Amino acid sequence: MSDWIKEVEPLTQKGQLRMPYRWSVGETGSRFLTALRDRQTILANRCDGCSTVYVPPRKTCARCFQDIGTWTEVGPEGTVEAFTLVREASPLHPATVPFAYALIKLDGADVALLHLILGGLDRLGTGSRVRAIFRRERSGHIMDIETFDIL
Repeated sequence: MSDWIKEVEPLTQKGQLRMPYRWSVGETGSRFLTALRDRQTILANRCDGCSTVYVPPRKTCARCFQDIGTWTEVGPEGTVEAFTLVREASPLHPATVPFAYALIKLDGADVALLHLILGGLDRLGTGSRVRAIFRRERSGHIMDIETFDIL
């Protein structure tokens, strides 16, 4: 090892990147987001090979790598599998603090959906039952589900 490498003091620097971008969600994502926007319905799809039900839907099964084609409706209620409370504000957060990010397994699904819980945080726990609350004005975005309310 070179002598000059040994002499360098290791430093760290805190940074934050903001990289706005747009991408096509494709046929599968478009069908999911259109159902949220137009019908306030949460669609999932079921793998014909292993029967795993995905929400948000996928084009290819992550377990058996088959194409997925069978569509089904799930929720709007589900169970919190895990969560984290957010108490410190950041311009990158999608909501004002406090709020929670939660992994929610919707009724009828095998894979949890990551979304927000904005209220009732004092009652939030693993195993809490929740229900999707849709925005009045929807645009075809995952945030057309404004929050999940604790039941």
